[in-house]
Amino acid sequence: MFVTPGYAQEHNAPALDEAHTVEDAGHGGGSFPPFDASTFPSQILWLAITFGLFYLFLKKAVLPRIGGILEVRHDRIQQDLDQAGRLKEEADAAVAAYEQELADARTKANAIGQEARDGAKASAEAARKKVEASLDKKLGDAEAHITSIKAAAMKEVGTIAEDTAGAIVQELVGGKLDKATVAAAVKAVR
Repeated sequence: MFVTPGYAQEHNAPALDEAHTVEDAGHGGGSFPPFDASTFPSQILWLAITFGLFYLFLKKAVLPRIGGILEVRHDRIQQDLDQAGRLKEEADAAVAAYEQELADARTKANAIGQEARDGAKASAEAARKKVEASLDKKLGDAEAHITSIKAAAMKEVGTIAEDTAGAIVQELVGGKLDKATVAAAVKAVR
């Protein structure tokens, strides 16, 4: 401990001159022990012993645990990669199956659509033929009816023409004609 002259006077402590230091006051002399050359051999010995014990501790206790952890982690990663590969293969197989089923479904849909078109076309053709047959029958019936009406009308036209011609001649000439003469004249004109 270094005591200054002013401190010594104030506290009634013995004063030390500046040449005296802490070492002179009875605290030992020399340099810092790790830097003292006389303690190097014992320091190297203890360093070697401590390093050896630390090395053995690491080799026997710590490194096997770390190695085990790394091995477990490596195995887990490998298992995860294997599982991912299997899942990818399964996913690829599922996608391929899905695409195949989709292609099959499209083919079936096209076949069903074509079948439906063909069925609708055949149905429409049958309905058209049925309607045409019905219309042809109705047309034949209508033509027969028209022919019968025409024949009836033509029968009556002769009678009407005879009556009309007889009435006109009677009005013009003022006499009556016999029906046979009027009928012969109407037939000659037709």
